[in-house]
Amino acid sequence: MMTYQETMDYIDSLQSGGIVPGLDNIRALCEKLGNPQDALSFVHIAGTNGKGSVLCLVSSVLKQAGYRTGRYISPTIFDYRERFQIGERPISKKDLCLYMTRLKKACEELKAEGNRQPTPFEVETALAFLYFKEKDCDIVVLETGMGGRLDATNIIQNTLVAVFASISLDHMRFLGNTLAEIAEEKAGIIKPGCSAVSAPQKEEVLSVLKAACEKQKVSLDVADPGSLKKIKSTIKGQRFSYGKYQDLMVTLAGRYQLDNALTALLALHQLSEKGFPVKEKDIYKGFEEGTWPGRFEVIGQKPLFIADGAHNRDGAARLADSIGFYFTNKRIIYIIGMLRDKEQEEILKVTCPYAEQILTVSTEGSRGLTSYELALKAKGFHQNVTCTDSVEEAIELAYLMADKDTVIVAFGSLSYLGKLITAVRNGKKGQAVKHG
Repeated sequence: MMTYQETMDYIDSLQSGGIVPGLDNIRALCEKLGNPQDALSFVHIAGTNGKGSVLCLVSSVLKQAGYRTGRYISPTIFDYRERFQIGERPISKKDLCLYMTRLKKACEELKAEGNRQPTPFEVETALAFLYFKEKDCDIVVLETGMGGRLDATNIIQNTLVAVFASISLDHMRFLGNTLAEIAEEKAGIIKPGCSAVSAPQKEEVLSVLKAACEKQKVSLDVADPGSLKKIKSTIKGQRFSYGKYQDLMVTLAGRYQLDNALTALLALHQLSEKGFPVKEKDIYKGFEEGTWPGRFEVIGQKPLFIADGAHNRDGAARLADSIGFYFTNKRIIYIIGMLRDKEQEEILKVTCPYAEQILTVSTEGSRGLTSYELALKAKGFHQNVTCTDSVEEAIELAYLMADKDTVIVAFGSLSYLGKLITAVRNGKKGQAVKHG
């Protein structure tokens, strides 16, 4: 069995494979493992923004209801092992080493037979299936990585509910240049015999989802935010009533999270019809205890410090809407880091009007964008832009510029937010902080 360091080195060595949409390789890999996915039942979630929040709420309620619930997420914020969770507990280092050793052997056999090396996402997806099966999960809540039809997760057959979070423009190089084309790819997760649930969508997206459901003879339940009553939104969370549910509480701030909460609620209703009933008390407790880091999350007080994973145009619009709603007439300082393959100009155009000062940071890896390059782009939309040498320097500068009534908002790529959140929580305002 590989050591933990050998395991992480092996995972790093796979990164050069990049993204290769298609199901042939993941099928061959899972066959080597005995097709563990065929023994599991799934809630399958696709979408551009909100997948994680819906997953968090659905899996939190299922856990409260006593189901052994696997959840598979990507990307992660703090630790690689967060990708594979049972009952919200990440896979242990020992189990990660054990299962990755088995995956490495299967990959080597595939290559010896003339197949290509599976991508990191294919390896991780196969590992998730194997881990959840051998740990006897009752149900698995599964996020697509990108798209749907050709996403590695889409080799599953036992989909109980296919869920669509908000669909917008992202990953156009792989998924298509129009909303309809992207929706068509994501609709590929609909399977005969499942139920489908969707967040509120633009009309062109909804028409694609409806057509796909009709083709598979699948019912589609679409969330209607207008049906929510008695909404109370604060930076600490939100309360709302819906039908028989009075005063439901979610700790997820950001007005868009109400759409995600209602989508999760509809998915849970459909699951009850599919043999996974939950009690009302499980929904109340699961919603209140469901947490999702890095999504309009308060990570510091006086000054208020928010971290948000807005990294595409729709996410940026949702972030801007929440800033305008919660922080009217407040002085705002941004810390921004983005990946090179994202639409920086579209994101900056929507968010920059709310900021008094912008600090940029570099993101790492082959897709990374330097703070200097991002600052040059930001200067096209704002006059007060400073590029920083590190996340720690950006935090220190933001604190030095802020008074107790200022709001600091860090957003962009999740790849740097984990480091930033850890640094803010471990540091002292006004002093240089070290990443813990």
